[in-house]
Amino acid sequence: MAENTKVQTKTEAEAKPKNSGKVKEIFLNGLIFQNPILVLFLGMCATLAVTTSLTNGIGMGLSTTAVLICSNVVISLLRKVIPKEVRIACYVVVIAAFVTIVDLMLQAYVPALSESLGLFIQLIVVNCIILGRAEAFASKNGPFYAAVDGLSMGLGFTLALCAMGFIRELLGNGAILGHQVLPQGASMIAAPAGGFIVLGLLVALTQYLKTRAADKKKGGNQA
Repeated sequence: MAENTKVQTKTEAEAKPKNSGKVKEIFLNGLIFQNPILVLFLGMCATLAVTTSLTNGIGMGLSTTAVLICSNVVISLLRKVIPKEVRIACYVVVIAAFVTIVDLMLQAYVPALSESLGLFIQLIVVNCIILGRAEAFASKNGPFYAAVDGLSMGLGFTLALCAMGFIRELLGNGAILGHQVLPQGASMIAAPAGGFIVLGLLVALTQYLKTRAADKKKGGNQA
């Protein structure tokens, strides 16, 4: 009996580092290594359209994050029930339900933000990020890891939107969150072309940081 207890304790002790390592890996993938915008280039339409201000970036990012987490968990719970032949249609139905909830809540509690984001909230239904995570991750993993993946991908999406919104609002309009900071801004940065410029610069920075981290890790392993 004592030996069985020791074996069970040892197994649990080995499982904890493994689980924590997987959670860390999922988080880093969503935030950096597989960032939906800066690495995978998903959801570009909404990204370039709504990042004219930091407020829009925060609103769109958090709305998408909420839908990501909820849809990932539900799809993970139903992954063994949903027939493979109609899985995409089922994913869309689940995602559409949560998008409707988020859209109605925005209209009720933050109508100004809802009006500013417009149809892009409804278009979350067909956002490649959410459909992609449902197919690639949630349908193959348990609900806990699916929730972590949804959170990490959502935060990565939100951070990228906020970075773009901050830069474009500051340099394009000379303001942050509606408060004037600079005497004037460069109107080109606030224009659609400015979105591509800012996105390109952030992608270049992300690739530089990834390469530097990989070189540092490679150097540490050789040492």
